Amino acid sequence: MNSPLEDETSPIIGVLGLGAMGGPMTERLLAAYGRLAVHSRSPRPQLVAAGATWAATPRELAAESTTVLSMLPDLPQLQEALDGPDGLLTGLTERDGDLLLLIGSTSSPTGVRELAKRLDEATGGRVRVVDCPVSGGVDGATAGTLSIMIGGTDADAERAAGILQPCGTPVHLGPLGAGEVAKACNQLVVASTITALGEATELAARSGLDLDALWTLLSGGYAGSRLLDSRKDKLVAGDDSPSGAAGYMVKDLGFAADVAAATGLHLALLPALRDIFDEIVAAGLGERDIAVSRRLAAQRRPNPDPAVGASDYAG
Repeated sequence: MNSPLEDETSPIIGVLGLGAMGGPMTERLLAAYGRLAVHSRSPRPQLVAAGATWAATPRELAAESTTVLSMLPDLPQLQEALDGPDGLLTGLTERDGDLLLLIGSTSSPTGVRELAKRLDEATGGRVRVVDCPVSGGVDGATAGTLSIMIGGTDADAERAAGILQPCGTPVHLGPLGAGEVAKACNQLVVASTITALGEATELAARSGLDLDALWTLLSGGYAGSRLLDSRKDKLVAGDDSPSGAAGYMVKDLGFAADVAAATGLHLALLPALRDIFDEIVAAGLGERDIAVSRRLAAQRRPNPDPAVGASDYAG
């Protein structure tokens, strides 16, 4: 596949949002293509020093770019960046051509489709949308090994995949919104797995097992997973220092519930997982890494009354 930035006359790709995931992804894109336009609320002089063009506003970013990757937290933040005198849509009026908007956040599939429809109507078809949420965490973003789940038309998805290839493995999974459905499935598996890993670790610890030896052994069997590989040391040490914030799962599992309702599914695990991550947030642990599942298991008291909520903690 040809590079989307083959020469100096090729359009510049813009990145909106340079947080925990957007920052390292931008570094990968800049290293691959040599030039990039970027915007975030906080200046990133290191990216400018590496060759990126700083856009002071989303308006300037759209004026510079024909493709914009949004790594903002969710659709409300993106809508804020789209509208207003300094928004992306205003910048689009200052140049010819279309804008391909890549939505990399974990968001509602329905919300993505509704936004795409609004943008199509508001711009006479000049803005096209692809959803491309990612999985793999900060480690994957830094290493360029993310799983990138793409939804959109064939032509737009092919363009998006070519652009995002330096960040990992982009796969076109279906029409617009398919990427977000895939991410909901991903989060259902991740939430289930990290909950089981946390509870199993605490169970083993209280039974006097050597935790490092346990997980080294079990990682070679059916209990092994990439998530265990990445969180083993944290689980063993009881380290849930911030990395992948557990609180984001509340939003993500909510989107999974929306997809389940829309497809007429009554899932058994999903309600329990939503309760667990609601507990984590209610206990003031939402900013901790998802390995906080071990701490939650350790702190939770036996609860004979199902009506008692997340305030029933040992400490």
